[in-house]
Amino acid sequence: MKMSTSQLLDELKTLTQAHIKYAENLLKETDEKLNSRISDGSWSVLECLEHLNRYGDFYIPEITQRISSSKTSPANAFKPGLLGNYFAKSMLPKDKLNKMKTLKSMDPINSQLDKSVVEKFIRQQSQFLDLLEKAVSVDLNTIKTSVSISKLIKIKLGDTFRFVIYHNDRHILQAERVFEYSLIGEIVAKRDQ
Repeated sequence: MKMSTSQLLDELKTLTQAHIKYAENLLKETDEKLNSRISDGSWSVLECLEHLNRYGDFYIPEITQRISSSKTSPANAFKPGLLGNYFAKSMLPKDKLNKMKTLKSMDPINSQLDKSVVEKFIRQQSQFLDLLEKAVSVDLNTIKTSVSISKLIKIKLGDTFRFVIYHNDRHILQAERVFEYSLIGEIVAKRDQ
């Protein structure tokens, strides 16, 4: 399945802008609220964003380096690769989020976190917007990037963007659910006083 390169980049920019807007609203909340969890084994809002920051720490330099060293010309269409498409589609949010095992190095559970995590997330998403802008002038099909689980596995740049931004979307939805749960808990606590 081929897709328009400009349409794909626009869709990914729109998602990233929505992620930034969501995070900016979180800056108004208390650290306590952003650190609350649904259960002991679940992630807080800040842990969701910290998880995404850790992936950003890998993918931002990787994508930056690949784009800056590319001599390719842009292509009108992007055709997902077999493995990259699988990775990207597996990250798409579903009605009931399927649980996935995360790498130990990417798991922020029980970290001491504050709103600096949100600020870093916003900075990283702005960097992704810049990279998406730069991607307009290269071929998303021929540039390959390593993936975080192994430098030996490489996928098309277009699939890398899809994977990372869909992964962000997945965990933003998770953070929204955690936050809603904490609001319900506050309402119940006030009612019971």
